[in-house]
Amino acid sequence: MAGSEKDRQATVQAEDGDDEPDEWDKRIFSTGCSDENTKLNDCFFDKKDWRACKDEMEAFKQCWKRQGNEQRTDAKDA
Repeated sequence: MAGSEKDRQATVQAEDGDDEPDEWDKRIFSTGCSDENTKLNDCFFDKKDWRACKDEMEAFKQCWKRQGNEQRTDAKDA
């Protein structure tokens, strides 16, 4: 079973020898969906097949919408 996001972040930071979140972490946390992102990534890591992670993907998509993140991924005309 996966640990909490806080535990995971501490592990990553300890491995990096750094106690500050990097730019990737900051972007993920700013979405408001870091827990859902972690669960989705953990599912894929465990199962090695995105198709087996449909529930986690749906939870992430719903969080993304709830947090108003659609504009982050909208295509823009040049």
